[in-house]
Amino acid sequence: MPFSGFIWFLLMLVPLVFLQRLLHREIQAVLLIVTRNPWLSIVLFSALFFPGVLLHELSHFLLAKLLRVRTGKFSLIPKTLSNGRLQMGYVEIERTDIFRDSLIGAAPLIAGSLCVAYVGIDKLRLDLLWDVLRNGQINLFFMGLGLLPTVNLFPLWFYLAFAVSSTMMPSESDRHAWLPLGVWVATLLGLALFAGAGTWMLTNLAPLINDFLSVVATLFSLSLVLQVVLLLPIMLAHRIISRVTGVDVR
Repeated sequence: MPFSGFIWFLLMLVPLVFLQRLLHREIQAVLLIVTRNPWLSIVLFSALFFPGVLLHELSHFLLAKLLRVRTGKFSLIPKTLSNGRLQMGYVEIERTDIFRDSLIGAAPLIAGSLCVAYVGIDKLRLDLLWDVLRNGQINLFFMGLGLLPTVNLFPLWFYLAFAVSSTMMPSESDRHAWLPLGVWVATLLGLALFAGAGTWMLTNLAPLINDFLSVVATLFSLSLVLQVVLLLPIMLAHRIISRVTGVDVR
């Protein structure tokens, strides 16, 4: 199928974004119930994801420098924004053209995916877990989960993969140039189709794009495994702590 990579990409991206947000909410709820202190829960939440936040902001900064784009303040201190969202870090970067802005905005996703790929495949072999889960082999999946703690330095690798995969998605401000770039690319494709290059693109360009999206989807699937593995225990912990304390956060 010429567009299987695109379909596979969407099938991984949508649940990954949803599960990441759900996991963050569950962790924040547990921390808030336990500490009964919003400021302390924010500090603990930010500390938990610090490696991922550091990689996220550092990737913006380094790619901006590489593309000769001026940068300003760099901060890893969390703060609550006026819209109620938590900002765990930021780097000020000059607005330039849509191509460089799009690349800089995508830098955390690129760096995070590479990091998760290294840890997930080379250290934890999460690719095997994903294969058995995708094939519906639930018993083998849980058997593989049981063997994960036997991996050398498992707590370190698992924590790094979790922290990075949970913070690698570009923020709304990171994506500001993606829509104009998408319109520009769509316009070029439309002109190419109008000029009669459709068959050539389908034969030569589509397979390359399809293969690229397939690779990205595979990397997303590794992150998705981490979210699935962690979400259920944390949701269970939320329910237990809420019942014991008589306090809940929604």
